[in-house]
Amino acid sequence: MQFTKLHWRQLPLLLVVGLLLMPLLVVFRSLLSPDLALWQHLLATVLPDYLQNSLLLAAGVGAGALLLGTSLAWLIVFFRFPGRNLLQWLLLLPMAMPAYIIAYSYTGLLDFAGPVQSLLRDFFGWRYGDYYFPQVRSLGGAILLLSLVLYPYVYLLARSAFASQSERLAEASLSLGFTRRQHFFRVTLPMARPALITGTALAMMEAFADYGTVQYFGVPTLTTGIFRTWFGMGQQQGAAQLSALLCTLVLALIYLELASRRQLHFYYTGQSHNDIKTHQVRGIRGYLLLLLALLPLLLGFVIPALQLAMLADWAALLSNDYVLLLWHSFSLAFAAALLVVALATWLCYGLRLNRHWLVQLLIRLSAMGYAIPGTVIAIGVMLPLAFVDNELDLFAEQYFGVRTGLLFSGTVVALLLAYAVRFLAVALQGIEAGLGQIKPSMDQAARSLGLTPLQVLWRVHVPLLRPTVLTALLLVFVDVLKELPATLLLRPFNFNTLAVKSYELASDERLADAALPALTIVLVGLGPVLLLTRALDKKSSVGH
Repeated sequence: MQFTKLHWRQLPLLLVVGLLLMPLLVVFRSLLSPDLALWQHLLATVLPDYLQNSLLLAAGVGAGALLLGTSLAWLIVFFRFPGRNLLQWLLLLPMAMPAYIIAYSYTGLLDFAGPVQSLLRDFFGWRYGDYYFPQVRSLGGAILLLSLVLYPYVYLLARSAFASQSERLAEASLSLGFTRRQHFFRVTLPMARPALITGTALAMMEAFADYGTVQYFGVPTLTTGIFRTWFGMGQQQGAAQLSALLCTLVLALIYLELASRRQLHFYYTGQSHNDIKTHQVRGIRGYLLLLLALLPLLLGFVIPALQLAMLADWAALLSNDYVLLLWHSFSLAFAAALLVVALATWLCYGLRLNRHWLVQLLIRLSAMGYAIPGTVIAIGVMLPLAFVDNELDLFAEQYFGVRTGLLFSGTVVALLLAYAVRFLAVALQGIEAGLGQIKPSMDQAARSLGLTPLQVLWRVHVPLLRPTVLTALLLVFVDVLKELPATLLLRPFNFNTLAVKSYELASDERLADAALPALTIVLVGLGPVLLLTRALDKKSSVGH
């Protein structure tokens, strides 16, 4: 039996993986002891709205991201028009704009007291009630704004899928009497379906996980319901059970995405993929295409970024409060990035050394946290750490007459654990790919010189993985900087970050004060986008 081949040296690895899986296990374990009275109350009052709004939000954002991302990829790959070469990379910029920040920006812009409606009233002489204006603080508004910042998930994958198809496929379709349009809908789109489904599923998972936008817009979803059940009703188990329900929806979405890809089998024939025939569009039509492709970029990045820049109090840059915010945010993000990358490197090396099925399975499962909402992970971290704190405090008081207080829950330890669970996959994927490019013969040569496995990792692999590790550090750093729900739930008392402060100020309708921390997050978020653009540039140049 293969299980007997597990070595005691694998125990630390399994313990760390168990710690990373703990939040999900705790959340689902809560279902074993349901509070029937609470569930009856929720079912009779708010749970139907939570479920309906969550499903509508995810479906709407998925459809919006799919439409925008696919359309933009089609324009970029199959047409040549003025500004296309630059625009194909600029269209990634909305990835740097967290959804809750674009919500603050457009609320300040489009609300009744905002500049747009004020200008309309002044120009036409209207008063309140004389005209109809779409309500930005609504489920429809949340769907639209989330779609504007999440379409790059679909755009990236769709562009790659379209560009990798050979022009010879189009020639074969034309020889059978198809038009270019028929070829696109009957051949190109079906062959790109796996990529489109994956991108759409990623956008829908982000929509399920969103808290800042829906809370700010007053849209009741499962994420807002978890907060209300925990803090408003004081029901920790109820919040955990709602988290399990939300987690089940996300896991079902992952399963559907994987199942849909298994049923789609398209193979490329090894023909050249770089001879896609593009249609040159000149003159007015070319500039119209440019304007059409620019709209998502303008709405999803340029306009909200300019709005924040105009509202921001730049004099506050030198204030003690802002410097303290930067210190809290950057030190926390840097510590989390170091921890996550160190864990990812160790786990990837564990995958390389240990082929045991249990080790492989558990490490793969530990990387699922990125698909799980931060709210769910925060609940799963808080409950066991609070239990440990209470037991330690009771033990210390009984035997030593002292109170230990909160050693884990309500401290930075809880935050770091939540970030490790949430963002491990971000670092794991890149580092595993980098390790895969190092020949096993290098390990064997190092071991033959008397190095231990850990020495091989530190002296051989880490220097070779330096670019990959630095990239992973930056990606995790920015993801932690933007994370809102987990930070809101787990942060120590009176400990604010840029994300939390911008959320609190915007919730108090102090949009001008919220602009500077929000804009800081956006500017820092440009780092990974520029990295991704550079990587795609290199890949494109190699392909040609």
